[in-house]
This record gives sequence, structure tokens and C-alpha cells, in this order.
Amino acid sequence: MAAAATCGAGTLSSECVASEAGQSRTSSFQRRGKASGAPGGGPRLLSIAGTRPSVRNGQLLVSTGLPALDQLLGGGLAVGTLLLIEEDKYNIYSPLLFKYFLAEGIVNGHTLLVASAKENPANILQELPAPLLDDNGKKELEDVHSAKPPEADANMKIAWRYQLQPRMEVGPVLSSRFGHYYDVSRRIPQELLESSNWHGFFLPEHTPPGLKGEPCFLSCGYMKLLQFFQNIIYTEGFDGANPQKKQKNILRIGIQNLGSPLWGDDICCKENSDNHHRLTKFLYILRGLLRSSLSACIITMPAQLVQNKAITTRVRNLSDTVVGLESFIGSERETNPLYKDYHGLIHIRKIPRLNNLTCDESDVKDLAFKLKRKLFTIEQASETPTPTTMNACTLSAFCNV
Repeated sequence: MAAAATCGAGTLSSECVASEAGQSRTSSFQRRGKASGAPGGGPRLLSIAGTRPSVRNGQLLVSTGLPALDQLLGGGLAVGTLLLIEEDKYNIYSPLLFKYFLAEGIVNGHTLLVASAKENPANILQELPAPLLDDNGKKELEDVHSAKPPEADANMKIAWRYQLQPRMEVGPVLSSRFGHYYDVSRRIPQELLESSNWHGFFLPEHTPPGLKGEPCFLSCGYMKLLQFFQNIIYTEGFDGANPQKKQKNILRIGIQNLGSPLWGDDICCKENSDNHHRLTKFLYILRGLLRSSLSACIITMPAQLVQNKAITTRVRNLSDTVVGLESFIGSERETNPLYKDYHGLIHIRKIPRLNNLTCDESDVKDLAFKLKRKLFTIEQASETPTPTTMNACTLSAFCNV
């Protein structure tokens, strides 16, 4: 009961995932008395495709789809948490981060839940970038989508000391590395989309025509969206309370342009909005759903359009991780020779403290991004950039576009 309370109170760690199987830790040199998988048998560590435990606190992590961003966030995005992307001025580069997160989910076989008030989720998935896989990755990708996982032979006899070793659950692992690279000039293969499991929430299809804002604590769009999330999480077994019927998996949630007038919110139109509490209450309830489920969420928000900056502060406080994008388009930095090699700055505004009093913060500051023909890179901006210093400051991992 104590373990269950710990797992339910905070975000899900690798120990919480293992405890959901109803098995406790035992020594690998303890003689097995019952059949494997039975109560009292050996431990089984569940390995979910596309995840890894944090080396700092054991928290279960997923990749954002950009390896360099994973590095800046302390290894990745923790399961059960929310990543807020503050959109750039003209909303050119923030959709790329949104699509990388979704593409990484498809490559790893995760379930997607895409919500938008502007664009049909089916169209968003069609525009996802194609993964850059080596020969081994391509072969593994073909094997996953053409063959079923092999079933274990119940009559197989092995030495008792090895039979008690933690066993990895069979899953669609497409690559041994954590996070993949993507080619923005190519679209994701159609066969990958057809074999993926995804759910779409397009606000115009869920809102009756002519319905205006309701005089309640949540707008109609936010209420419908929360009900949709809750239904998927509970019916498909992503909640931590009820074990999944199928192999354990991750639910990746993506919400586009949250807080914009398209969602029925007026925080971008009025400084003293009468309904400013709707967005913050929506995020509060959403975090409760994330904390008790095997899910991770990314939200893009037009923070630069919010009239009351106090609302922006509250939204950041209700988010676990906050990343802001600042584009040089239309600003004086666009013609500044110091920034001629970049397209904008990336600000890591908040990193979560999960099961810790401290958080993982990168020593690299003044981060800038650059959009190439195929790749999106993150580098350290220098006051006096030279070819030598730029090569030394470039992060080892490239971000996909």
C-alpha cells in the first residue's frame, strides 16, 4: 500500500512501473519456488519501448524527438509530466518541436493523442518528418511491422539463478539508442502511420455550431478535451490504478495553440479577462490526469499574445517543463552580424524537480537554434562568433526537424 501511494502521488518512475506488476524485488540468487510470473516469483522489470530510467532519480523518461533538447532537459521528458512550448512570434518553429514529439512516438510504437482547434489532427500526422534510420534500424522497423512478438516457451528449462534475473518485456524497440533523428525535407512513411495507434481531437467536430462560451469554470472546448483525455486514459488502460490489458505502452498527448481564441479563450484579446481562470484550471486538472497515468504531454501556447503577463506566470508554474522560442524574424537581431548564422534563441525557462530538491540544469547558456535544409540544430550562441569557437560550442546531438 505504501508503494502504491508513492507511485500515485508523484510522477511515474521505473520502480512504479515495476510495482504495477505486483512483484517485489528479490535477490537473483534466491531459489525459485513457484512458476515465473506467479505471486511470490522472481521480479520482472518492464521495459517500455522508447523509454529509459533517469540516471539521477530513476524517473521514467521519454524522448522529446530532439536529442539535443533531451540533453538540456536532463535526459528527456519524464512520464507523467507536461512540457510547455512558448511559441515564437510567427509560429514557424514551435510546430517543428510539436511534430518531432509526435514522430518519436510513432517510431517507438507509442499511442498518440493529438488535439487542435486549428488543424485536423489527421493532417498534422501527414506532415510529420521521416526518421533517419541506419541499416539496422530499418531492418528492426520492418520486423516490428511485419511480424508478431515471439511467445515465450512455458516449458523451457534454464538454470534457476538465471531464471530469476529481471526479464525485459518484449516490445517494438526500433533502435538501441534513446531518441531518433529526422529529415524535415521528407514525410514519415505512410505504412508507419497506418500501423500506428492514434486518436484525434479536432475542436470544431466536438463543439456544436453557434455555441458560445459557457458561464462555468471551464470553457466548452476545455471541458470536451478533458473528457476526451479521461476516456482514452481509462478505457485503454493508461491509468496507473488499473493494469493494461495489453503490453504496457506510453500515451503521448499533444495540444496545439492552447489558450488562443480558437479554443474559446480570450486571454489573448483582453488584459483583464473575466475568464482568465479557465486555462489555469484546465492545466491543473490535466496535470492530475498525467500524474496518475503512463503519459507525457506537450503543449504549444502563444505566450507572446497573452495580454496579462500574470497569466503567463501562472501557466508556467502549472507546467513541469517550460521552453520558449524567440525568432529573429522581424526583429533587429535578424540583421545583427552576431546572429547571422542563427534563426532564433531557445530559452529553457523551467526544468522540473522530480523526486529531488534540485534539478538537472545544463551548463550551456545563450542557446540558439538553426534550421537547415534537413536538420534543426541547437548551438551555444557566442558574443563574438568565430569558426573555431562555433565548432567547439556546437552540441554533439543534432535535433530533428
